[in-house]
Amino acid sequence: MSSLKHSIAVASLVLGLQAWGLSLAAQATAPAEAPLAGIPATSSSLQTAVLAGGCFWGTQGVFEHVKGVRRVLAGYAGGEESTAQYETVSRGNTGHAESIQITFDPTVISYADILHVFFSVAHDPTELNRQGPDTGTQYRSSIFYANAEQQKTAQAYIAQLNQAHAFKAPIVTRVDPLKGFYPAEGYHQDFLIRNPRYPYIVYNDLPKIADLKRELPQLYVEQPVMVAAAK
Repeated sequence: MSSLKHSIAVASLVLGLQAWGLSLAAQATAPAEAPLAGIPATSSSLQTAVLAGGCFWGTQGVFEHVKGVRRVLAGYAGGEESTAQYETVSRGNTGHAESIQITFDPTVISYADILHVFFSVAHDPTELNRQGPDTGTQYRSSIFYANAEQQKTAQAYIAQLNQAHAFKAPIVTRVDPLKGFYPAEGYHQDFLIRNPRYPYIVYNDLPKIADLKRELPQLYVEQPVMVAAAK
């Protein structure tokens, strides 16, 4: 395991053990109010997470292979409903970020594990207003929290990564309140699965799924969950 993956894994473990009230020497540097994370909840109600990390083709494709995820929608967050269309968002002046809405079973996977995948294999959280070949605020790194618990978890997770110096460059991921999520056009949904030989997908996104399988095998599932199948 690389030092980066190890640091991220340690951050997830520390947060998870805090949730159970266990004592670790590493907790001495943890945030005073580090929230629950890392250990699946006991509630059977499905939960959602909204994340932005570059082109939604890739982030959707990664999370469609994550254990406990029931559906992943590509869409837009951070702007108004009236401008939540691809051609408009692509201009970079609507406030939106290309995002994904992840519906997951908290008895199988925790919100912190969702963040673990997000930071370790789904995107590069040190790139400001870009991701790979794509530039503009619509490709920014952002966590859109739906409630105070998600906000605290995200902020504590980033703090753990910073304390561990997990990345050589500063983490630029924003933690913003979720004001609305608007699904993208149908032709964007499941784009990676339906177009595995598309050059952009081959070069930028298939390696992320390979990293997920190799680095986080306990969270990887071979058969992806598709939007069409989840309806």
